[in-house]
Amino acid sequence: MSDVLAVRFRRWFEHEQDAHAKTLASLRAVSAELRGHPEYAKAVSLLAHLVAARRLWLYRLGVDAHQPTTFFPQVPLDELEGGLSEMHRLWAAYLAKLTDADIARSFEYTSSDAGRMRNTLEDVLAQLSTHSAYHRGQIAMLLRQMGAEPATTDFIYWAREPIG
Repeated sequence: MSDVLAVRFRRWFEHEQDAHAKTLASLRAVSAELRGHPEYAKAVSLLAHLVAARRLWLYRLGVDAHQPTTFFPQVPLDELEGGLSEMHRLWAAYLAKLTDADIARSFEYTSSDAGRMRNTLEDVLAQLSTHSAYHRGQIAMLLRQMGAEPATTDFIYWAREPIG
C-alpha cells in the first residue's frame, strides 16, 4: 500500500515552502518609505509567528529540542530567512520519513492555552497547513492596506499545469 496521506502532506509542505519564500520576497520588496507603517511590522511579525508555530509543533512531536519562547517573536526581516530555512529543513526531514500509519497515530502534548491534549498527527498537519494559509492571507491584506503588492500564494497557482 502506498502512503497516500504522507505523499499528500509532503506535497502540501512543498507548496508551503514556496508560499513562504514568495511571502518573504513580497515583504522585502516593500519600499523603505512604507516599512515604517505599523502594518508592515505586523506582517513581518506574522511570518515570524508561522516559523515559531511550526517549530513549536516539532518540539511537541519530540523532533526538535528548540522550544520557542513566544508565539509572536519580534524578528527583523533580515533574520527571518534563516529561521524559515531552518524550519523548512527540519520539517522536510521529518515529513520525508512519515508513513500513513504514523499520520494516523495519536500523541499527547501540552497546549500553551489548555493543558494536556491529544490529537492525531493528521490533525496537526492539517492545522499547520491551514494556519499558514490563514496568516499568509493576513499578511497579504496588510501589504495591500499600505499600498504594497502581496505575493500570490494560493495552492492552485502553485499546482496548476498549463496545457498546450
